Amino acid sequence: MTVKDPLILWNNLKERYDHQKTVILPKARYDWLHLRLQDFKSKSEYNSAMFRITSQLKLCGQKITDEDMLEKTYSTFHANNVVLQTQYREKGFKKYSELISCLLVAEQNNELLMKNHEYRPTGSAPFPEVNATFYSERGKSHTNNRGHGRGHTHGRRRGRGGHFKIIIPTRSGTIKMARE
Repeated sequence: MTVKDPLILWNNLKERYDHQKTVILPKARYDWLHLRLQDFKSKSEYNSAMFRITSQLKLCGQKITDEDMLEKTYSTFHANNVVLQTQYREKGFKKYSELISCLLVAEQNNELLMKNHEYRPTGSAPFPEVNATFYSERGKSHTNNRGHGRGHTHGRRRGRGGHFKIIIPTRSGTIKMARE
């Protein structure tokens, strides 16, 4: 704080912190060498690690280009995703940010699809309509009013034992029947 000359200040700072390169660079190189997309739970975690490592390498004077980052990402896809890797390569991304953006969107869409599948697995029927009503008389369904000009809910009911059945779905998937 007492040094006024910028050159002396710079030299003092360089002397104090210049050894950081010798400490940071080997670890950053090791991390870059072992960085693999398949080792991360999410693309966001991978992206954070990628930027942390490349920032450290750049701080130490190493040049990391978008092409290096793209190739690192493509070459570290899981072996089960070779087709995906090929498809992403064929899209011809020029910047790492374009690729990671596409991967993040794809991951988000995949998570939504999985949540929808878990909510209602394939083959399970949707709930019946809550407001569906049926008029039944001894197992027979009647929808017309036999030309009397009145709906079947007005005036007297004809026949014996007529009633409405209301279907009400429950959260467990079972159906309750109620009579009106």
